[in-house]
Amino acid sequence: MAVKRSTGRFDAFRALSERRGRAGERLVERLAHAREETAAGPGNWAPGVAAGLGLPSAAALGPAAYYADLVSPHGRRHVRICSATACFAAQAGRHVTRVERELGVTAGTASSDGETSLQAVRCLGYCYAGPAALDGATPCTGPALAEQLAGREPPSAPRIPAADDTGDPALLAGVVAGEPAWQVWPEIVTAGDPDRVRREVAASGLRGRGGAGFRVAAKWGAAGRAPGTVVVANGDEGDPGSYADRLLMEADPRRVLEGLALACFACGARRAVVLVRSEYPQALARMREAAAEARAEGHFGPSVHGTDTALHIEVAEGAGSYVAGEETALIASLEGDRGCARPRPPYPTARGLWDAPTVVNNVETLAAVPWIVARGGDAYARRGTPEETGTKLVCLSERFARPGAHEVELGTSLRRVVTELGGGLKDGSELTALQVGGPLGGFLAPGALDAPLSTAGLAARGAALGHAGLVAFDQYVTPRDVLRHVWEFAEAESCGACSPCRVGWRRGLELADAGTGPGDEWKRLAHVLAEASLCAFGRRIPPAVHSLARVYGDRLAGWEP
Repeated sequence: MAVKRSTGRFDAFRALSERRGRAGERLVERLAHAREETAAGPGNWAPGVAAGLGLPSAAALGPAAYYADLVSPHGRRHVRICSATACFAAQAGRHVTRVERELGVTAGTASSDGETSLQAVRCLGYCYAGPAALDGATPCTGPALAEQLAGREPPSAPRIPAADDTGDPALLAGVVAGEPAWQVWPEIVTAGDPDRVRREVAASGLRGRGGAGFRVAAKWGAAGRAPGTVVVANGDEGDPGSYADRLLMEADPRRVLEGLALACFACGARRAVVLVRSEYPQALARMREAAAEARAEGHFGPSVHGTDTALHIEVAEGAGSYVAGEETALIASLEGDRGCARPRPPYPTARGLWDAPTVVNNVETLAAVPWIVARGGDAYARRGTPEETGTKLVCLSERFARPGAHEVELGTSLRRVVTELGGGLKDGSELTALQVGGPLGGFLAPGALDAPLSTAGLAARGAALGHAGLVAFDQYVTPRDVLRHVWEFAEAESCGACSPCRVGWRRGLELADAGTGPGDEWKRLAHVLAEASLCAFGRRIPPAVHSLARVYGDRLAGWEP
């Protein structure tokens, strides 16, 4: 028998949700601003924020006790130090201890006088120059990180090295070729031809570049151009080792916004939201600046370029959560809730942000759309492989001789990326393991680099494409330390919404600390995590650990599948 929902109760819920998340009243951002004003715990200031929005205290206490930026104590000087994979690999994690010693404060705490606080985060997007930290909004990077934070050396934060390997960059057209943005959008919106955008994107075969690889045209079509549709640009690039989205938002934000505008037009959306992770303060500032410029130039507003098309875009800031990059958790975050994954169905394209049909595309995906519409979907489809078309930004970590972001065609040999584009490892170091696609992607041995850079090619070797961040580990990092790092990441970033992941990471960390091969116990735990976790975070932990065990062999005996 169908269950009827009380209309009155549903309307009340929707009104509550809108008060928590509508423009100018975003609860999580209000909480973040309140957090900056005090070193006290959330119980002292979150209820006041809720009251200011006409919400019960519990509505604010939930997210205030969840997001890393809100839970972490804040001194008058707040330093965020990256403890993610690339920075860990740079000095085997020793940089955190050195910074703690220099600042006289332990990560996760504030000094007794409230002067200085230190927060461990994952990641800051400086994987090419790690280890890294943000001193307020000022980045510091490199081997002398502790000295920079102590004031003995000036802050150092080199720009992201970027290069094209395709001959006609689609994603880096503005960054490396100087091609201006906003060349396609005025023509398309003036002609009133959304079908052209949908047709070219469908012909291109473009898939999402945020990890799942879903066909973009199919996702757009699932929303059905329904009234009230919202498009969300996901700039919460959480995979340690990847900084492609940060590069695009900082160096070419106008191209990202043009792709977002085209996506909105194709989906019949009059409203869009860009979510930028709080660990990217410069990207947030550049996106907000570019959005204001676009409104002034007529690209957004109630009558775009004099047409009857209305498009309103806002830029929102995250608050520190890896899982909030998953689309249902991202929607929960924008609505002012804890950034936990939600069961599906319903899918966001049917009922998403503020209960409206919602299309979520990541920043790199949207940045490809202007090129596709301008040059044609068939031209894009001729790149890459027949099954996985187009180009991808691949990011190389600090251990490489030539770290940086490279635009390559999908299907390019991983060995070419590592040895030719990256130049192998620096200082004559020996590559012992290569992490591909973030902490939940997978690890490859040096002898397995003939894999093509594609979802299918990497999956066949027990890895995953993800955001295509490549983190190199050398002989100075022990296998046990890498294993423990994987479990520590799971501990820090699990949202806790489901028991398999919430309990599983804790048990996995205990097994890693035990220093002995867990054998059958690990196999049982892996089965539960893979089969019963609510989202891909818990489900991907076992494959990542299995791939690491395959790379290191006897040195991680007992962790094999």
